[in-house]
Amino acid sequence: MKCVKIVGQKNLQMATIDQPISRDGSVVLKVKSCGICGSDIHYWDMGSPAGLVMGHEFAGIVVDPGSRFDLKIGDRVTGLPISPCGECEACKSGNPQYCRKTWSEAVGLSLTNPGGYAEYTSCRPDMVRKLPDEVSFDEGCMVEPSAVALHAVNLANIKVGDSVLVIGGGIIGLMSAEFAKKNGASYVALMETNEQRGSKSLSFGAVDDFIDAKKETAIQDAIAKTKDGYDVVIECCGSSPAVSEAIMTAKPGGEIVLVGVSMEPITIPTVVSVMAEVRLQGAIAYTEAEFDTVIDLIAKKDLDVEKYIDARVPLEEAQASFERLTSGQDDAVKIIFKPDGLL
Repeated sequence: MKCVKIVGQKNLQMATIDQPISRDGSVVLKVKSCGICGSDIHYWDMGSPAGLVMGHEFAGIVVDPGSRFDLKIGDRVTGLPISPCGECEACKSGNPQYCRKTWSEAVGLSLTNPGGYAEYTSCRPDMVRKLPDEVSFDEGCMVEPSAVALHAVNLANIKVGDSVLVIGGGIIGLMSAEFAKKNGASYVALMETNEQRGSKSLSFGAVDDFIDAKKETAIQDAIAKTKDGYDVVIECCGSSPAVSEAIMTAKPGGEIVLVGVSMEPITIPTVVSVMAEVRLQGAIAYTEAEFDTVIDLIAKKDLDVEKYIDARVPLEEAQASFERLTSGQDDAVKIIFKPDGLL
C-alpha cells in the first residue's frame, strides 16, 4: 500500500509498505481522513525517526474487526492512538495518557505501528470507537485534537467569568479557546506570531482579541486587556518565548497549562513564576472519557470542527502541506489527508 514516510529533516516522501494485518486482536481500517498534527510537524522538522509513517488523527472503515465482535466490516470508526498498559496507577485511575507505555507503540507515533498517512492502518481493539451516523470521516479525524484541547481546558479549571489567554493559534489553541468559552470564560485572547492566522482566529467566534506575538510590546499589550493578568493561560507552542510569555501574562496566583511540547530544553524566567506563585500544569493528550465526550459533542452538533479545516489533499501533497503549515505566511490551521484520493 502507498504511504508517506519521514526520510530526512523536513523531508517526506511517498513509499510503499505492507498493508497491516490484525495483530493481538487489532482492528484494521481503510483510512478515509487523517489530520496533520503539530507533533507531526515536530517530527518532520527533526527528520526523525527516519521511516516513521505518521498520522494519529484518523478515521476510516473497518476491513478487519479483529477481536472486536461488536464491529463488522464496513463500520465507520476512529480511535485513540495510545498504547497504555492498563495495569499501572495512571491507567487504573482513568489517566492512561501518562502511563509510561502509552506512547511506546502509539499509532503514527512509533515505528512499530504505522499511522494514517497511509491507505490502511490498525488500532488496538479497546481503543477503537464507532462513529455515530451524524459524524463524518473528517469530523472523526478531528476528534483526537479536539480531545487534547478539552483535556487542557478541564485541567485549567476555568470558572465563569475568567479571563483566558491562549498562546498559539494552531488547531489545539483554537479548540482550547472554544472550550474555554464553553466552560464560562468571559474573555479569551489569542497570542500568535503568524498575523494571518491570528487575524483569522477572530472569525471562528471564540477569540475576542488577537495579540501579535512578534511585537516588542506583546506582553504589555496582553496584560493591558485585563486588570492584572489572566486567570488562566493555555500555552500551545512549547518554545522558550511562548512559555515565558505565559508566565509573564498570568495574574499572581494564576493558572498556566502547558500543552505545547519542545523536543529540546527551554529557558524560562522561573523568578517570575516563583514571585507570583503561578501554578504550572502539564497537559498531555486526554482521557478516554474526554475522547468519547468529543464524539458525543460533534454528533449532537454542539461542536463544529469542520470550520477549522482548510484543505483536503491526497498523500502525494504531504510535503507541500507541511511547508504550507509552517511557512508563517499562510492562515491555514488544519489540513487533512484523504489517502483514497476522494476529496
